[in-house]
Amino acid sequence: MRRAVCPGSYDPVTNGHLDIIARASKLYDVVHVVVMINQSKKGLFTVEERLELLRQVTAEYGNVEVESFHGLLVDFCKERDIPAIVKGLRAVSDFDYELQMAQMNNGLSGVETLFVPTNPTYSFLSSSLVKEVAAWGGDVSHLVPPLVLEALNKRHRED
Repeated sequence: MRRAVCPGSYDPVTNGHLDIIARASKLYDVVHVVVMINQSKKGLFTVEERLELLRQVTAEYGNVEVESFHGLLVDFCKERDIPAIVKGLRAVSDFDYELQMAQMNNGLSGVETLFVPTNPTYSFLSSSLVKEVAAWGGDVSHLVPPLVLEALNKRHRED
């Protein structure tokens, strides 16, 4: 069985993330979408909220498993016998950082990284930009799934 992982913070999940996840789901039998926990970062959404949003917006793929993990991504891969990491690349600037991470991960564990060029429609898109625009009342409806838009709007009404 061919297995891969799509790691990220997913705070929040965007249409760009979903594009990469959907494409990975066509290449692999099982795709683990993992919310990597970084205790030093305060997210807009809790890890549990991100997991629930991801489960709902990836349910249509059928071969996606959503989990969270605190630690090194290669340890997640070792524990689950996952040989590949799938990462989306938006621009050349992403490549420099991601290449270093891929080489480190491979050196630590032998896990390979597959780089998938992002759909040009989402080449500028990041969770950080979505959060910033949404916080100022900007329209991000074309950047996130409807469920995520609803969660963003609700969160900003609470503030």
